[in-house]
Amino acid sequence: MKIVFMGTPQAAVPSLQKLLTEGHELVAVYTQPDRPAGRGNKLTAPPVKEFAVENGLPVFQPTKIKTVEALELFRSHAADVAVVVAYGRILPAGFLEAFPLGAVNVHFSLLPKYRGAAPVNWAIVRGETKTGVTTMRMDAGLDTGDILLQSETEIGPEETAVELMTRLSFLGGDLLAATLEKFDEIEPVPQDHAAATLAPLMKKEDGAIDWRRPAGEIVDRVRGFQPFPSSYGFYQGKKLKIWKAAVETVLESEPSPPGTVLYAKGDQILVQCGDATIVRLSELQLEGKNRMKTRDFLNGVKLAAGETLN
Repeated sequence: MKIVFMGTPQAAVPSLQKLLTEGHELVAVYTQPDRPAGRGNKLTAPPVKEFAVENGLPVFQPTKIKTVEALELFRSHAADVAVVVAYGRILPAGFLEAFPLGAVNVHFSLLPKYRGAAPVNWAIVRGETKTGVTTMRMDAGLDTGDILLQSETEIGPEETAVELMTRLSFLGGDLLAATLEKFDEIEPVPQDHAAATLAPLMKKEDGAIDWRRPAGEIVDRVRGFQPFPSSYGFYQGKKLKIWKAAVETVLESEPSPPGTVLYAKGDQILVQCGDATIVRLSELQLEGKNRMKTRDFLNGVKLAAGETLN
């Protein structure tokens, strides 16, 4: 097929790579403009652009797509279909209808669950034990198009959003290849809109830990809010990021107030949470410091039992 590919982050690269290895003709690759990144705010190309340039593919990075000129350029590629994987913008109707086979999207959830910008993160945060990838025919709604194919996978009990996203990106590439190969045979299935859930963009404040939550919920949020916004509390007025945590099975006969440090020695920091549960912190990062294991953290920070994390 002649394809226009639209994607931006690293998670979209395996799909683009799969299209190349399957022998499709990539007539254009659309991605977001280069943006400042890192401490020096150096202008940095998106991963999809880097891959496309390395493989000699034509790259387009429009700053605006809702213009007559942008639509005319898009149509001029004369592709069979547009493939969209985490492009990062809502496409106007003209883009969705520009080519004979329309636009196919690779979405990293089992639609209709977790429609929106951050399906992988919210699936973990909300305690899901399985997720997957969906290919769908795009329409004007937010991830509301008819389902083409789906592939399901288990979420590991300690798997973070970064780790799961990496796995799903390759699963998505395989599913995309299967979708295009069987395109004429697949009967699109309308979504059950009544069963839909949302996975909106995350905000910094989403990462604030409420120690009154049960330990299991806190652990899921630590796993799910990576790399952004991260999960954090405060210790002596400084932000304390929690990068790895687990539910502690030891039960206290008389629970302390949520946020109370119950134990802080060696490789263990135990903190009281809601519903008489306890969380064990394994990797932490105090404001101005590097991320480190508990033992290394306690060598530099004299955290003691009885103190409180906010």
